[in-house]
Amino acid sequence: MANQTNDSAYDLVEPRASAMIESLRAFGYNLQTAIADIIDNSISAKAEKIWLTFHWNGSDSYISIEDNGKGMTETELVNAMRPSSQSPMEIRKPDDLGRFGLGLKTASFSQCRKLTVRSKASGYSVATRQWNLDYVTQTGEWRLLKSFTAETLSKLSDFRENSQGTIVLWEHLDQIVGSTRVDDQKAHNRFLELIEVVERHLAMVFHRFLERHNQLRLWINDAPVEPWNPFLPNEKATQNLPEERFQIEEDSLLIKPYVLPHHSKISQQTYNKAAGPDGWNAQQGFYVYRNERLLVAGDWLGLGFQKEEHHKLARIEVNLTNSMDSDWNIDVKKSRARPPAFLRSDLKRIARLTRQKAMEIYRHRGKVVATTAAEEYIFPWERRVKHGKIFYLINQEHPLIKEALRIDGEFQQVIRALIRLLEETVPVQRIWLDSSVEPEKHSQPFEGDPPEEIVEVMRQVYQAMIKNGLKPEDARSRLVKMEPFQRFEELVNSFGKNLDKGDL
Repeated sequence: MANQTNDSAYDLVEPRASAMIESLRAFGYNLQTAIADIIDNSISAKAEKIWLTFHWNGSDSYISIEDNGKGMTETELVNAMRPSSQSPMEIRKPDDLGRFGLGLKTASFSQCRKLTVRSKASGYSVATRQWNLDYVTQTGEWRLLKSFTAETLSKLSDFRENSQGTIVLWEHLDQIVGSTRVDDQKAHNRFLELIEVVERHLAMVFHRFLERHNQLRLWINDAPVEPWNPFLPNEKATQNLPEERFQIEEDSLLIKPYVLPHHSKISQQTYNKAAGPDGWNAQQGFYVYRNERLLVAGDWLGLGFQKEEHHKLARIEVNLTNSMDSDWNIDVKKSRARPPAFLRSDLKRIARLTRQKAMEIYRHRGKVVATTAAEEYIFPWERRVKHGKIFYLINQEHPLIKEALRIDGEFQQVIRALIRLLEETVPVQRIWLDSSVEPEKHSQPFEGDPPEEIVEVMRQVYQAMIKNGLKPEDARSRLVKMEPFQRFEELVNSFGKNLDKGDL
């Protein structure tokens, strides 16, 4: 068929600007993923410093993201503001964090109706452009504005480092504050909570960049963002399982499985922080990185595994290159990934091994606790089964319980009645429901209590063991294994030293 170039050979069908620009808002971003997409551009522009500003003023609130990257000339800025400025099929630099050329626009439009970008490349004058969604809808044309209101200009501060950089300004935050009044305290509190959500997300997504010396520094309202590493690499009790490398054509895929420490092996502060933005259960699974940037944080990648309490210590690192985007179905938001079919069986195998190891650590509380007849009193509670029914009893061989039962007189009957009442009213259903719905909200033993209170309970248990005929050295060694003192090894050691000095 011959090429036809006259007007009768085709219809020129351009998308309606007003409809298309509203459709670009519906990619499914939330605030934290949208801001992360903007920061990707800053990192690709070789920025070493990024400043985020969240300014509350009711419906006139705004957010700005400024970097000291290489900036853009006027021509480059206009092209960057063009919807879909880059084809995903184009060959990109190995360290490029983008793919579709949509991030700046779709991320911004998802949160605001007015996007202004000011940029300065070294040796060039400042360039500024704006997308105003209401104006595009009104005119029906893709009009990228060159002039701006005084209100917008007042929010575009001078560059913090005058030589070069870029400022992204979001106004008319209809998805975040809408038409809220400035004195609406609930809305203000929600705005502040969103800042915390963004901080936790950025600390996780860009932790590798933030961990490197002089690589990247990030501030939110002038407060530095500290990195959150999901694998606790500096904890001695973290288990590094054998890593595996897969050669895929010219690229290499590296997978590193980790089993995190049981909470008895780390401090309460470390345990709370390691829970991550969404809590221990939600953060288990694969962590997919591309060019050091975290794309997926805790997901079993559709491999048929469920997120379960006893597997919550399993976290697996996966490292991709740019060329693997299509195989892994990386989406525009860079928040979802699905592995190619030829890798699924290997990923399942690695996941099963890691989950099994994590379950062993979870069930054995970080170490194998001896439960011989001589040490039956280590646990205050006993699980029993009778006629197929499970029930729980207070362990009357526990030294402190045994000592309490030795009390003579009228208190003896009261103590036995109290023990029976506690055994018959264990809130099993309530505990089960709370554990399944909000497992991370359960308090840990002695959480937040001063050390002297823990030591006092420890002292009473120790004295009870001595009265039961144990030698001091045996009592001290068993104290370390006993719930809940196994979580406070340093306190037990300090307690033992004080015993040696005769202070207790």
